[in-house]
Amino acid sequence: MAGGLPHPVLLSTFLGMDEITIGGRVVEFKHVFYSWVCMSVLFIAAWILRRRLTLVPGGLQNFFEAIVDTIENFVCGTMGKEAGTIYTPLLAGMFIYIFAMNLMGLIPGFDAPTANINTTACMAVFVFVLYNIIGMIHWGGHYIHQFTGPSKVLIPLMLPLEIVSHCARPLSLSLRLFGNIRGEEIVMILFFIMAPILGTIPIYALFLLGKTMQAFVFFLLTMFYIKSALEGPEH
Repeated sequence: MAGGLPHPVLLSTFLGMDEITIGGRVVEFKHVFYSWVCMSVLFIAAWILRRRLTLVPGGLQNFFEAIVDTIENFVCGTMGKEAGTIYTPLLAGMFIYIFAMNLMGLIPGFDAPTANINTTACMAVFVFVLYNIIGMIHWGGHYIHQFTGPSKVLIPLMLPLEIVSHCARPLSLSLRLFGNIRGEEIVMILFFIMAPILGTIPIYALFLLGKTMQAFVFFLLTMFYIKSALEGPEH
């Protein structure tokens, strides 16, 4: 902070400017840059774990095995053993990726890519397209009955309602994740401006819990959407 003004990186985060200066050069779309940073870290961590796999896990291997095993048990218990085995890698990868991006907002000098609506919207659209493709592959032409209701008489009423309901899912997914992570970052910046040390350290634990919950909610809703697509129409 110089002359009573916040640091330029903090100011750009607060105002929502989508650029960052690296090595004297301005990089546009910083959320894309930080997304690639996050992916690079995860790829490197996965490569290191792959090379150091042991029968008696420890350290980083033990941490990721605990996460994946917990997610696998939860998914299999909810979707069934067969479907859970198929979709656990996707859902676990999505949770870890979103969780890692959320955590980047707690690192000084970094921003959480999920604090940008473009990042969350892309993931929400991916989920929307994915579960509908899964439903069409599984049910073929009968997947249309997901939108028509339990009776032919109700088709004129149920069809538009179901279409609006399904189209609202990516909107809800993207805005929920973006709004919560963005709000947390703004609150943290305000606390940092008022009290750089005492104002930020106490809320780190609270925001860590919040960022974990937001990743879990996105993962949970994705799992439910896939499950509903596989279960097919009620009739």
